[in-house]
Amino acid sequence: MKEDANRLLAAMLPDERRAVGIVALIAMIRMFGLFALLPVLSVFAGELEGATPLLIGLAVGAYGLTQAALQIPLAVLSHRYGRIPVILVGLAVFAAGSILAAQSETIHGVIAGRLLQGAGAVSATLAALLTDATREQVRTRTMAIFGIGVGLSFLLALVAGPVIAAATSVRSLFWLAAALAGVAALLLLALPRDIPRPVKHRAGGIRAAFRGDLLRLDAYVFLLHTLLTASFVALPFLLRNELQLVMTGQWKVYVLALLVSLVGTVPLIVADERGGKGWTLTVAIALLIAGELALALAGFSATTVVVALAIFFAGFNFLEAGLPARLSLAAEGEIRGASFGVFSSSQFLGAFAGGLLGGRFLAGGQPGTVFLACGLLSALWLLLHRGFGSPQNRDKSTGNRAGN
Repeated sequence: MKEDANRLLAAMLPDERRAVGIVALIAMIRMFGLFALLPVLSVFAGELEGATPLLIGLAVGAYGLTQAALQIPLAVLSHRYGRIPVILVGLAVFAAGSILAAQSETIHGVIAGRLLQGAGAVSATLAALLTDATREQVRTRTMAIFGIGVGLSFLLALVAGPVIAAATSVRSLFWLAAALAGVAALLLLALPRDIPRPVKHRAGGIRAAFRGDLLRLDAYVFLLHTLLTASFVALPFLLRNELQLVMTGQWKVYVLALLVSLVGTVPLIVADERGGKGWTLTVAIALLIAGELALALAGFSATTVVVALAIFFAGFNFLEAGLPARLSLAAEGEIRGASFGVFSSSQFLGAFAGGLLGGRFLAGGQPGTVFLACGLLSALWLLLHRGFGSPQNRDKSTGNRAGN
């Protein structure tokens, strides 16, 4: 315990602070380009030539397929050829996909652009760069800053995306994503020059990342992002068609919902840090169920939608921060990097699955059907969680199930 405390209190060196700040900023602005499209892309895609509900869902979630497929291969290539060259190539591919989507007049062109955006899959490589640039004593803090940065990017993009799209157009968000990729590439020049080369680990590291307790966390983040993406396939249609909210006013719904959600998220985080590891996950998943069912059954006014979204975001934001934190504790030593690679792949694969799920159930033209399907999926998740117990921290395991 004393050793763990010393590690958490260890001060970052100046070069470490610089590297962590720059890498976190790169991750933030890169993900902003993806997240900003989430609240507006389905409506935009629905107006393109050849659009069908399933293709609309695919346009929203397609980037997740190539992200999931290429996270680990690009991380492996970065080990052989260096982190910076792989990150630069990934940013260039992401920018090319953004430009392709911005110029496309058909749904198939936008899907192709989204797939190409996802092919610039460098999240795991950025995380690996952080491990190269920092000592093990500050690694937990480092990954926390990285995760907080991505979470903040999501929150900002959720508000800014509709505002920017309303002021200009949805296509401008694709152009903005390409420009931000260029900014991220320039930021690499500001990294410290003496970051060590990657250290080779034993060959079994990747196999160890598929340990049962780690796979449970991978499954949870897969489900979480399936629900998020599917919900945002349907949500813009609910706001526009059912509530007659034009794009210029939709950002207000998201801001209010995010602010109200803090009433649920903050107490969960405080309770979790005080040792409530099992029941806090149960409560968070229950909030997802309640939010989805409220959107499906009571989304008839702006007030009910705000409340339903706030309930959903309370659970989502806690899990979005809590699942990586659990992984960082459960994946010890040299398997941590591989574990985060598998975790990232699962997250993005969930985004792809969510796009397909949302498009499939939107086919009837009723957004409520999508939310109902998501509510049922969340309920299944809760049953599995309660049936098998929550993911355990191996270093703190006493042999008892922690989820009940």
